[in-house]
Amino acid sequence: MARVSIYLNFPGNTEEAFNFYKSVFKTEFDTPIYRMKEVPMPPGTPAIPEKEQNAVMHMSLPILAGIVLQGTDMLESMGHTRKIGNNTTICLEPDSREETDRLFNALSAGGSDINPMMDMFWGAYWGTCLDRFGIRWMFNFMKQ
Repeated sequence: MARVSIYLNFPGNTEEAFNFYKSVFKTEFDTPIYRMKEVPMPPGTPAIPEKEQNAVMHMSLPILAGIVLQGTDMLESMGHTRKIGNNTTICLEPDSREETDRLFNALSAGGSDINPMMDMFWGAYWGTCLDRFGIRWMFNFMKQ
């Protein structure tokens, strides 16, 4: 089933923020908390520094009306700096790879900061873009 979620980037305090949101919305996380140390790194990629090993790679919390907050810690070692414009992303999870490609192609046309669609280690077909209006989109089709 297709869904839309809101993806939030934090400067190292994702878990603290999500525990706060959990208390506000009185819901439970719907996935385990995945840590950066659990991410398989492609060959030739620098190792994640020890101080960032326990940073949050991904966590997810349902809030209201089927909306889900998802979040990650931005990594200093990768040059990430949180600012207005890169702290919130609309995440689309279509029902098919074809619809994912259609949405990605339409929203990335004339855009920038594009991470092309690719198969990822968590079993998804994934990509991101900043559309021509400056809105960040993420596409995550989970293969059946």
